[in-house]
This record gives sequence, structure tokens and C-alpha cells, in this order.
Amino acid sequence: MLTNEITKLLQIEYPIIQAPMAGGITTSPLVSEVSNSGGLGMIGAGYMTPVQMREQIKEIKQLTTKPFGVNLFVPNEVNVFENEIKSKSANQFLNPIREQLNVSPKDSVDISTIHNAQETFHDQVKIVIEEKVSICSFTFGIPSKKVINELKQHNIILVGTATTVKEAVENEKAGMDIIVLQGSEAGGHRGSFLDNDQESMIGLMSLIPQVVDNVRIPIIAAGGIMDGRGLMASLCLGAKGVQMGTAFLTCVESGAHKVYKEAVLNAHEDQTVLTRSFSGKWARGIKNKFISEMKKHEEVLPDFPVQNILTQDIRKASATQNNQDYMSLWSGQSPRLAKNQTVETLIHNIIAQAKNIPLE
Repeated sequence: MLTNEITKLLQIEYPIIQAPMAGGITTSPLVSEVSNSGGLGMIGAGYMTPVQMREQIKEIKQLTTKPFGVNLFVPNEVNVFENEIKSKSANQFLNPIREQLNVSPKDSVDISTIHNAQETFHDQVKIVIEEKVSICSFTFGIPSKKVINELKQHNIILVGTATTVKEAVENEKAGMDIIVLQGSEAGGHRGSFLDNDQESMIGLMSLIPQVVDNVRIPIIAAGGIMDGRGLMASLCLGAKGVQMGTAFLTCVESGAHKVYKEAVLNAHEDQTVLTRSFSGKWARGIKNKFISEMKKHEEVLPDFPVQNILTQDIRKASATQNNQDYMSLWSGQSPRLAKNQTVETLIHNIIAQAKNIPLE
């Protein structure tokens, strides 16, 4: 059961994928150690410049000869005028927080990066091809036919993200080789792109068999999976592998801030909530002062990535000051199972536990 079409396709020993957590968590030691330990390491390149991405790919190649992958954000159209108006009112809510953190107030937002998002994405795709990265995954949507065809011509395995059966079917139609199925338990940003946020909040154990019955390509389960029990449960329901974020986030090799790691290691299952206050896109994280204070304003905040740009200085200052009140502490719903351990130990324990679970 632990060797199947996913392990064969991705050329890995175990059907375990490390979630591509953007924002500096997926360090080169983390990605390479996952691959060296028999899983699939993934670079979360969503916020990287093409230059940064190429540098990290080269660095990882020095640390492992095993396959690893890159995850890209599919850029979406943003109504710049409408979001500029929203950003002005959002700054009114954010400036008192900036004051508390000794950060200069803002009255506008630099949206030049938004205009460049398409260009950056295409440059990133080019680098994936040039650097001969064997696996490329996507979140926040499905790339164009042109991009898909270009990557397929270079025999790159394509992985899409879905939160509903409908989104999974669209990924298959578009030509994806594998689908990561993100249940509502998952930490971080929701990968929804077709359905409304509430409609896409389906629990993973309900979602897996329904998707498996409607698509032919293999499924990777994601959301709240932390150990061998979650792996075996997912495989029993028809998934061919699992993608784990929070479990790797608290590992020694992860680039997550020490305050962030401590918050996850000390959190309980009832402390994670969905918020769009940090980025303008719904995401699951540990409830803190920022989420509580901004909750009443969520409806009027600008969309991703505008709100994400607006809160960047607040999140950075909070991290620098070791203050978890205003940091985005993304986490899945199983934080009690998180441990401070090496990647090698985590993967060894998952496999040992999985092999000891009787299937009869």
C-alpha cells in the first residue's frame, strides 16, 4: 500500500509530500531532507522572485540527488481600482496597529507587484524548465493551456490543487497528472478557485472518496494529516499519498520563526480559525490578537494580494519583535500532534506507525 502509482510516478520511496509552504518556511535543508528521507520535498515559491527561486533550486541540487518539486501561485485578475479604494479604508484599521509596533503609518499601497504577477509567473515557469525540476504544482487556480503544454513537452509532472469534486474534475480536464485534495482541516491558504469559500469547506475524509469516484488520476490527500494514522486513513479511502504542512513546519529544518513554531506546538485543535484579515484570501491559522481585532472588518478588506502587501510590514515587525499577536500563524486542525523533531525522525515515525496499523 505504501508503494503505488504515486511513488512510482514521483520516483519516491514513501507516498509523503511536504506541503510547499510559501514565505521562507521551505528552506533548502527542509526540502532536501524530506527528499533524502524518502518523501518529496517541495519549494513554496509563491512569494519568490525568479532569481531567488533559481538560487534555491541550485542550492537544493547540491544537497540531494533525489526528486523535489516547486509550487507556484497561479495569478488571478485583480480589480485594481476597487482594491485601491478598499486599501485606503483598510489602512485606517491597520495604522493603529502599526503605531503599536513602531511602524510608519501608510495611506496607500504599492501595487506595482500586482501588475507584474503574470510576468513573474511566466519567468518562474521558464526556470522550472531550464533547471529541469521534475515536478511542478499549482495553487489558487489552473494555469493556461499554453503553460501546461510547455511544461508537458519537458516531461514535467504537473500537480493541481482542488477543494471540491468540481475543482478536481477541472484539474483532470486541464491535463494535471496528480491532484492535491485540500480538506477544510488544512492550514494556510485555501486552494479554492471555482466555488465560494463556504461551499469549498469540505472535510478531507468526506472529500477523498467522492473525488476518487469522479476522476481517474491519482489523488494526494491534504489537511490535518500528521502521522501514520492519517496516512493510512487517506490511503484506505482511495488517496495514493498525503501532503503534510504543519507536521513539517515544526521540524528542526523548517524556516518558520521560533515564535511561530512555539505557537503551533502549544496550540489546541479548537484554536485554529479561518481568516482573510492577513492576506485578503481565506486561510486557516491560530487565532491571535490581529485576527480578533480585524474580524469585524473582514468583509471590506481588499482581495489577495493587496491585503497581503498591506499587512507585510505589520507581520515583519511582529516577527522581529518576537510578538505572535500580529503574525500569521498558519496551522492545520491537528496542532496537538505537532512535534519538534528532525525531518528524518518524522518520516521514520510515520512509516513505522503506518506499517503497524492492521488493515483487517
